Amino acid sequence: MEGIYLTIVLCPLAASIVAGLFGRQIGRAGAHSITIAAVAVSFLLSAYVLKAIAVDGAATYNAAVYRWAAVGALTMEVGFLVDHLTALMMTVVTFVSLCVHVYTIGYMHDDDGYQRFFSYISLFTFAMLMLVMSNNFLQLFFGWEAVGVVSYLLIGFWYKRDTAIFANMKAFLVNRVGDFGFLLGIAALLMYTGSLDYVQVFGHAERLSGESIEIVSGMQWSALTVACICLFVGAMGKSAQMPLHVWLPDSMEGPTPISALIHAATMVTAGIFMVARMSPLFEHSVTALSVVIVIGATTAFLTGLLGLVQNDIKRVVAYSTLSQLGYMTVALGASAYAAGIFHLATHAFFKALLFLAAGSVIIALHHEQDMRNMGGLRKYMPITYWTSLIGSLALIGFPGFSGFFSKDILIEAVHASTTPGAHFAYWCVLIGVFVTALYSFRMFFLVFHGEERIDPHVKSHLHESPWVVTVPLIALAIPSIVIGWLTVGPVLFGGFFDEAIFVLEEHDVVGELGAEFHGSLAFVTHAFVASPALYLAAAGVLVAWFLYMYRPGLPGQISEKIDVIHRLLVNKYYFDWFNENVLARGTRCLGGGLSRFGDQMVIDGGIVNGSARVVALLSIVVRNLQSGYLYHYAFAMIIGLAALIGWLVVEL
Repeated sequence: MEGIYLTIVLCPLAASIVAGLFGRQIGRAGAHSITIAAVAVSFLLSAYVLKAIAVDGAATYNAAVYRWAAVGALTMEVGFLVDHLTALMMTVVTFVSLCVHVYTIGYMHDDDGYQRFFSYISLFTFAMLMLVMSNNFLQLFFGWEAVGVVSYLLIGFWYKRDTAIFANMKAFLVNRVGDFGFLLGIAALLMYTGSLDYVQVFGHAERLSGESIEIVSGMQWSALTVACICLFVGAMGKSAQMPLHVWLPDSMEGPTPISALIHAATMVTAGIFMVARMSPLFEHSVTALSVVIVIGATTAFLTGLLGLVQNDIKRVVAYSTLSQLGYMTVALGASAYAAGIFHLATHAFFKALLFLAAGSVIIALHHEQDMRNMGGLRKYMPITYWTSLIGSLALIGFPGFSGFFSKDILIEAVHASTTPGAHFAYWCVLIGVFVTALYSFRMFFLVFHGEERIDPHVKSHLHESPWVVTVPLIALAIPSIVIGWLTVGPVLFGGFFDEAIFVLEEHDVVGELGAEFHGSLAFVTHAFVASPALYLAAAGVLVAWFLYMYRPGLPGQISEKIDVIHRLLVNKYYFDWFNENVLARGTRCLGGGLSRFGDQMVIDGGIVNGSARVVALLSIVVRNLQSGYLYHYAFAMIIGLAALIGWLVVEL
C-alpha cells in the first residue's frame, strides 16, 4: 500500500511542477490536462483506500517512508498514518479539488496566469494531503505551513490589485499568530515526551495530564492543558476562529475557485482535523475542551450575524463558512469529534457547491459581485439556480439534505455534553440555525428571485455558464443531497472512527445519541416532532422571504431603527479597526520609540558613539603629554621616581 499512498501524494506535486515550470511549453490545455489527470488519479486511489479500510477492513497503515534527520534519540521523519479519519479526509480533499480543477477551466479561461493558477491549486492539493496523511508532528507542521504558503500565493494571485496584496498579507500575518501558538504546542509535547511521533506522544497523554509547568513564577499549570491550548491557537488561525477570523472574508479577493477549494472545503478545515486527530490529548484536559467549545460557539453565532449585512455574494458565503467552522469547533469541544468531522465532510460538498455557484453567477454577470445588482436570474441560469437551491437547503439543514444529518446530530451532541460552556454553546448554535437560514435565503432570493436589477448591457448577453462550470456544480450537488442518507449510520454510530478518535467514556455524547438512532428515515421523521432546529430554520427562510420578497423596503427601515447594531455589524465588530489602529499602529509606535530611545539614544548615542567620544576626549588629554621635548620626559621620569621612592618610604 505504501506505493499507493506515495502515488496519491506525489501525483499532484509532479503535475504542479510540470505546469509551473513548463507552462509555456505545454500551453493552457497541457496545464489543465496534466493537473486534472493527476488529481483524478489521487481521488480514485483515495476512494479505493477508503473502500479498503471502511468496507474491506484493511488494517491501519502507520510507517515512516523517509528519515530526514536524527538528533540523539529524536528522529525526524516523513511518514503516513492512514486510518478511517485519514481516508475520509483524503477522499473529501481530492474530490473537491478535482471538481475545482475542472471548474477552473471555465472560470479562468481568459486569465493570463492560467498555467500558474493550475500549478498552484495542484500544489495545494499535495500540501493538504501531506497534512492529513502525516503520522508525526514534523510532517504535520510542514503540511500546515505549506497550505499556508500556497494560500498566500492564491489569495494574492491577481497581484496587480492592491486589495489582493492587502488580503494575502493579512492572511499571512494573522496565521503567523496562530502558527506561533501551534509551534509552541508541538515544542511543549516534544519537551515532555521526547518524540514527534503521534502514537508515542498519545501514549504519554494520561501521564502528561498530571504534569505541571510553571509559565509565570509561582503559578503551576497543567502541561497537557497548556500544550492543547497552544495547539488550538494554531487551529484558531487556520480554521478562522475568533479573534483570528479576520483574514478569511478578505481572502475572497482571490479567484472564486480558490474560495471553494481552500477557504470553504479543505484548508480551513485543517484545524478541525488536527484537533480531532489530537483527541487522545484533548480528552484528558477538560479546561482545553472548555476553551474550544466557548470559542467555537462565539464564532458560530457572531460571524453568522455578519452574513446578514453583506452585499458581496462571495462574502456572504465566506461568513457562512466562518459560522459553520464554529459549529465544527463546538462539536470538538463537546467531545463529539465524529460529529464535527462528519459535518466537515458534508459541509465540504455543499459549501464548495455554493462558492462555485456564486462564481457561475459572477461569470454570467461579467464579474459583478454585488447582490443589489442581481435579481431574477432563475430563468437565465436554471442549472446554477437549482444547484444553488440544493446547496442552500443543505446549509440550513433542511430535512433529508446532507447538512441536516450532520448539523442536527451536532446540536444534539452539544445539548448532551457536560463540558463547561456547553450550555452557552447549545444556545449559540441553536439560534445560529435561524441566522443561517436568514442570511442564506436572503442571498438566494436577492440573486435568483424578485426584481431584475441587472445592467441592461450585461442582461442582453446573459446565459447559463458553460459545461466545465455546470458539471462540477452537479457533481457537488449530488453528495449534498445523498451523502447524509448513506453515511450517517455507519460513520457516526457504526464505530467508523473507533481506532482513529479517542473519547473517554464519560464524554461519549455521540454514543449516547447512537442508542436512540434507528436509521436515516426515522431520524428525518423524528426531526419534525422533536427538533427545534428544523422550525428555527423554517422560520429563518420565512423571514427572509417576507423581508426581501414580500416587503423589500422593510430591511432598510429596520437598519435605521437599530442603527447602532447595524453599524456594529457593518464594521465587523470593529476587529479590523482595532487590529489596524491599536495593534498595528501601537506596535509601530512602540517600535519607533524603541528605535529612537533604545537604538539612537542608548545604543548609538550612549554606548557606541558615546564610548567613541570618551576615547576622543581622553586622547586629547593624553596626546598633550607627547610634546617631543627630551627635558619634559626627563622631568616626568624624575617626578615618577620621586613618587615611587616616597611610596616605598611610607610603606617601610
